[in-house]
Amino acid sequence: MTISMYEASVPVFSTRLKALSNVLNIAEQIALDRKIDPHVFLTSRLAPDMYALTRQVQIATDHAKGAPSRLAGREVPKYEDNEASFADLQTRIAKTVDHLATFSAADMDGSDDRMIELKLGQREFSMAGMQYLLHLAMPNFYFHVTTAYDILRHNGVPLSKAIFMGSR
Repeated sequence: MTISMYEASVPVFSTRLKALSNVLNIAEQIALDRKIDPHVFLTSRLAPDMYALTRQVQIATDHAKGAPSRLAGREVPKYEDNEASFADLQTRIAKTVDHLATFSAADMDGSDDRMIELKLGQREFSMAGMQYLLHLAMPNFYFHVTTAYDILRHNGVPLSKAIFMGSR
């Protein structure tokens, strides 16, 4: 049995981004209820050398839009990375989910062997599509979604695993 590159990516990214959107909604409501400046959450980080919440969401959406685009041989949409509010982050997530909805399984047929070439920072990568998806795109996506959740949880936002998973 072979893995469907579409099923392993697009629905997973979409579901996780919708759960992240819910996490951000809860955080925004907590900020409002507790009279906390939203920028406290948006600029928080887990450690001094880690990215803040806003950047974590930006990078998560970059992997979610980039992976299927590269696997389907499409141009990766470019976002400006200028989000400064919860509303801006919600717009970015919605735009990414909308982009994901443009893919079908047929768009990604055979992408497990397609060579993916990309540059991350100063490093250049070339790998087969399945290796790219399973060993670079998905782990990075999950790292940044989880870190966004962790930043908010660390700052007292009452989140649970069920909320992270999208079941609440």
